[in-house]
Amino acid sequence: MKLNRLITGDALKLMAELPDELVDLGFADPPFNIGFDYGDEFDDKKSYEEYRDWSATWMGQMHRVLKPNGTLWVAIGDDWAAELKVMANAVGFKMRSWVIWYYTFGVNSPKKLTRSHTHLFYFVKSKDFVCNADQIRVPSARALVYKDKRANPDGRLPDDTWIIRPQELPDGFDAMEDTWHFSRIAGTFHQREFGAANQMPEQLLGRIIRFCSNPGDLVLDPFTGTGTTLAVAKKLGRRYLGYELSTNFATKARDRIRKAKQGDPLDGPIPQGG
Repeated sequence: MKLNRLITGDALKLMAELPDELVDLGFADPPFNIGFDYGDEFDDKKSYEEYRDWSATWMGQMHRVLKPNGTLWVAIGDDWAAELKVMANAVGFKMRSWVIWYYTFGVNSPKKLTRSHTHLFYFVKSKDFVCNADQIRVPSARALVYKDKRANPDGRLPDDTWIIRPQELPDGFDAMEDTWHFSRIAGTFHQREFGAANQMPEQLLGRIIRFCSNPGDLVLDPFTGTGTTLAVAKKLGRRYLGYELSTNFATKARDRIRKAKQGDPLDGPIPQGG
């Protein structure tokens, strides 16, 4: 089948056409069902039952199309995080980590605490999965803080809390601590695509793709949006396949992917410590 492309259409129908065990790594950033206006293409205000069934369907398809050693990452907000975790278990996924991606400039609300995080789920299908730990190691606190000679000179895997702007919390996080530091794509950033509700930073996807896939592997994004996953996969020498329901988003994403070249640097500051 033809790969390295973005197809405009319904991800559930398109994934159903894929053969079993084709994909090495899946990354899904689905609509959060919080009423965001995507235009006429998608209803982001489904009933509980509708969104539950829709989510269970695409997660089941992702499990089917992933190779036995494949990996799935899912980005989701508070409202559905617990339900999606349970659904993933039900279709056969095994959770490796529940990551909190924290940022300090969430949308302000006058009557509730400002939401400043997203959940990132790391799932695998079996005990045999791709894990390129050496690609994402960071210095350990034992080495940096305590100067302990027993510390692994190669570092350690990062913690499961990813700090976006540690400089805003100087007493809470040191710039060299073993957390993941990424800049969120704010509205004033040159990388920001107009109308994107939750555009992922390239450096965040870069770390996931390096960690959970190898050059030449196939990366699938069923909700491509602005094209971050596919552009990063291309830059890092992976094959890619994506689906996007919105014609407008798909057109812009194709242009972004076309401009990306293998070996190009990823947008955004390099994560500190790794």
